[in-house]
Amino acid sequence: MKTLSLRNFVVSFITLMTFWYIMSGFFDPIHSLMGVASVAGVMALNYQLRKHKYFEDEVDVLDELRYGRLMFYLLWMVMQIVLSGIQVAILIITPSLPVRQRMVRFKVDLPSAHAKMILGNSITLTPGTLTVDIHEDEFLVHSIDPKAYEGIVNDKMPREVLKLFTSEMHPVVSDVEIISDNENL
Repeated sequence: MKTLSLRNFVVSFITLMTFWYIMSGFFDPIHSLMGVASVAGVMALNYQLRKHKYFEDEVDVLDELRYGRLMFYLLWMVMQIVLSGIQVAILIITPSLPVRQRMVRFKVDLPSAHAKMILGNSITLTPGTLTVDIHEDEFLVHSIDPKAYEGIVNDKMPREVLKLFTSEMHPVVSDVEIISDNENL
């Protein structure tokens, strides 16, 4: 059973209240009270979920996450989403450019299931790529163009995720296989 430390409680409460204020746009006492009640409800439900261990290697992600890197990662991720969105838009509005769909299978060496989840979600958030499957250390990603998966197979995005959890850098992606037809799936 996992416990909720005071630090994790405070970080979660502040994060959720900040999100509440951003989404509601109201700062008066009534709305603030509703925000506190909503955050308390979410945190109570989350506490019940946190009692269970879902993965063998599971540790508390808030304890292992490097918060100093998180803001850099979020800004980097927004930039990647914008750049990929532009590439996809160019691909769509230029009929002479062919859509070269591919499936990419690769293995990763990341420290935890949470790191793999962040990588999978980051890939899916980036226009032009979709994480189809994650099985242990193996990812299967759909891409509409080789440029879309370039940042994954050259280790750029996986290393950015790794930086969220450790300062020790090592190659993350290995055993890359580009699949251009359905037979090899």
